[in-house]
Amino acid sequence: MPKIVLITGGSSGIGKAIGEYLSERGYQVFGTSRNPEKITNSSFPLLKMDVNDTISVESVISEIINKTEKIDVVINNAGVGITGPIEETPESEIKKAFDTNFHGPINVIKAVLPQMRKQGFGHILNVTSIAAYMGLPYRGIYSASKAALEITIEALRMETLQFGIKMTNIAPGDFATNIAAGRYHAPELKDSPYKKDYGNTLKLMNEHVDNGNDPLEMAKVVHKIIETENPRVHYKVGSSLQKFSIVLKRVLPDRVYERMLLKHYGLK
Repeated sequence: MPKIVLITGGSSGIGKAIGEYLSERGYQVFGTSRNPEKITNSSFPLLKMDVNDTISVESVISEIINKTEKIDVVINNAGVGITGPIEETPESEIKKAFDTNFHGPINVIKAVLPQMRKQGFGHILNVTSIAAYMGLPYRGIYSASKAALEITIEALRMETLQFGIKMTNIAPGDFATNIAAGRYHAPELKDSPYKKDYGNTLKLMNEHVDNGNDPLEMAKVVHKIIETENPRVHYKVGSSLQKFSIVLKRVLPDRVYERMLLKHYGLK
């Protein structure tokens, strides 16, 4: 019997690439989308789900279990981007980012754990971000929401290990997806003291996404992790420079690392 895989945010970008790659290799994949009726080119079923709506989360989990009697793998991929000076970012948008990037995956995990505990096995993979390892200027809320998920999964992994459940964090760098188009951008206010720096940083961030790696790279890593008997807690997927930046943060004095980031974003 094939492994049953649930991917949140499976209609585009990284989620779609993972779903297609796994489907081609014999996995039975279910993706989710808030508006699956708008997607006409998916090679695997898309179920209607909003990770912020616990009723819809529980409904989808139950639907899959009723059809297949198990769930082997859950990939928490659904997420949103957010940029802007923290001072000028509306509180409502900060809450929305944390709802989707942090509370959403936790909602999914809570809904699927009883089934995985009953099975005595399961693997939950959480797509975080290399940005979770550092506070990035004008992307601080995004970094914080993903960092919160990274740390929480470290704890949850230890709590659920006794039930035969595996948990893994996968932190991607910049990939060529449509995340920039769907990201919340705090408006570039005409009289803002951050106007120049924020505008330049926003342009640079969008260029990084446009020139990012192929999402297929993430799909291949996810497949390898799923097939690994004892996966690591953390994986990083991205350019050598992006992964090396995490190492530098560990070894460099804080102010030296801060100056490096300031120079990278042209803020010095």
